Amino acid sequence: MKTRKYFLNAITILAAVSFTLTSCKKEDEDTDTSGASDNALAESTYQDAANIADEAGTGALSNYRIDPENGGLLTTCATITRDSANSADADTITVDFGSVNCYCNDGRNRRGKILIVYNGTYRDSGSTWTITFDNYFVNDNQVMGSKTVTNNGHNSAGHLVYSINVNGTILLANNGGTITWTSQRQREWTAGESTPVWYDDTYSITGSASGTGASGNTFTANITNPLIRNMAFGCRRHFVQGTFEFTPSNKPMRTVDFGNGACDDIATVTINNHVYTIHLR
Repeated sequence: MKTRKYFLNAITILAAVSFTLTSCKKEDEDTDTSGASDNALAESTYQDAANIADEAGTGALSNYRIDPENGGLLTTCATITRDSANSADADTITVDFGSVNCYCNDGRNRRGKILIVYNGTYRDSGSTWTITFDNYFVNDNQVMGSKTVTNNGHNSAGHLVYSINVNGTILLANNGGTITWTSQRQREWTAGESTPVWYDDTYSITGSASGTGASGNTFTANITNPLIRNMAFGCRRHFVQGTFEFTPSNKPMRTVDFGNGACDDIATVTINNHVYTIHLR
């Protein structure tokens, strides 16, 4: 009987240990996709700023605000002004969305100002644009920092290519934390350059980034397949294709995949061969 009692006790202990190990394994499983989402938000936010600068800097003052039928991001609640009197070498464009939220054609609310200082036109090889922000918010997230865009001319495929450097900070709405983001990008204008409308434009983005997520963890991100931005109606809000490798501090690398070109807010994050779906903000 004593032997049987010891045997049963041993089984109970082993079962408890097995349960504990299984529980620990489940608790230790890495499912954190928040940093990847923060990086995607920063990527999209600062890319939008470049698109707005591109739109505001095209054409005469009378057609800066392109209507939805032409595919522009801006709407009539945005005021665009040019100041070329202060410098013989550089001009300034101010895009003012006002002090209250302005609902734009991409479905995002914006308020505050985007300031663009430029040398040469956006399509001229060698031209540079520096974008900064004055009390600027997108969907109540405050966007700060600077973005510099340099036109490198046409590549062998006949596409305009831009070098883009960002040093930015985003204060998330409702005290949701702070994202810091630094990036070095190449943007290739792969379709739509020859037309005056925006809905046929497509961009291909490559490069790397680093920063700090809202949780306070640092990260690096390297694009492994070009990120595709399609400016067609229903597509322009998020990247529709491409992948990047995202590595948070002290955690395994994640692979973020924006899909195969479908116009949606869905991306996947692969961590240790486990695939998780995220919805882009």
